[in-house]
Amino acid sequence: MRFEIAEKIERARELGDLKENADYDAAKNEQGLNEARVRQLEAMLRDAEIVESASGDVVEVGTIVEIRISGDDATQSYLIGSIEERNDDYDVLSTSSPLGQVLIGRSVGDSATYETPRKAQLGVEVVSIRPL
Repeated sequence: MRFEIAEKIERARELGDLKENADYDAAKNEQGLNEARVRQLEAMLRDAEIVESASGDVVEVGTIVEIRISGDDATQSYLIGSIEERNDDYDVLSTSSPLGQVLIGRSVGDSATYETPRKAQLGVEVVSIRPL
């Protein structure tokens, strides 16, 4: 990818005056965005932590938690983890989110209240927990 952007920049330079060259500006902008993403990924790899397989007794990273929001009959299931994780079967609930923070360490049958981003107070009950 870096090589492709370098080629775009070189082709844009060949077009002449760089002051008013939209192709050059676009290629340089793309290069900057890609370099920023590379730095972000390098930081994630540097700071990554390997966690042991979750037992499923309590809500922790690597578990699937099924919850019921107060007032709802339906339940929702989430994978507890990092927002960078991708899972086709479950939405990922970050441990740094308000709901994620209140669920960590809870067991089946536990209830808690959390504050939504819009400052509403919602109750939540842990219905089931299982390892991924």
